[in-house]
Amino acid sequence: MELDRIENLLEKYFEGETSIAEEKELQDYFSSPNVAQHLEQYRPMFGYFSIAREQQFEQHIPLKTKKRKVVAWLSVAASVVVLVGVGTFAYFNQTQSQDLGTYDSPEEAFRETQKALALLSDHVNTGVESVQYIQTYETTKDRVFVDHHE
Repeated sequence: MELDRIENLLEKYFEGETSIAEEKELQDYFSSPNVAQHLEQYRPMFGYFSIAREQQFEQHIPLKTKKRKVVAWLSVAASVVVLVGVGTFAYFNQTQSQDLGTYDSPEEAFRETQKALALLSDHVNTGVESVQYIQTYETTKDRVFVDHHE
């Protein structure tokens, strides 16, 4: 009688129609020492489920908060570059407000423009270097994690 029930439960199991309680009953049966000879082939499968249920995953899964920190840092760096540019413009605009940025000599205008562009370039290059460090970090991180998982 019990053997007929187990065979019926196996049939239901392979059709995906068993309940949790019926699957537990199958696991209990196949972990017992008196399994019918013709059903012995299913013992490793249900034995694996019993062992897997008791195992616990203990590997640390890193959260993806670092990427958010990098993006936030990049946003702050871009904001600083913009503010420095606006501040530089405001400074030069304020100091030269009496002549409204006009020069009598083209050479003098060229020198002042070069100074302003050099100052702005220094600040922009600082921001670009920061972005390049982040890109190098991202490339290295991707290479490490992709290579590690393969």
